[in-house]
Amino acid sequence: MKRRRTVRESASIEPPPGYYLAGDAGREPPDGAQRALILDWVVSRRIASGWRVESRSGSQVVLVRGQSVNHVLHAFLTVFSCLVWGVVWAVLALVNRVEREALTVDAQGRIVTVSAP
Repeated sequence: MKRRRTVRESASIEPPPGYYLAGDAGREPPDGAQRALILDWVVSRRIASGWRVESRSGSQVVLVRGQSVNHVLHAFLTVFSCLVWGVVWAVLALVNRVEREALTVDAQGRIVTVSAP
């Protein structure tokens, strides 16, 4: 019997060990290269949890999970199955969900997460 792969819902958004944390006293804030490495590390953790990268800039990444329904394909299947496939299409259209999240690294090296509809 095959074991089902489980996906962890919450990946840590803390920077990797050894990087600057905002509360550290006596340490300078990270430069642009360190912030990019922190963002890369967090993005790789999210990709392992099932997210995809939709767009990327120097200090911001937009991640997406889920896929939209292909309405053209379902319309053809509904017509050729004499409207029987319409039930499946309706269920998919109601249940399907696409999530977006924007991750940004601020000047202090913290990850700021904004969820989008």
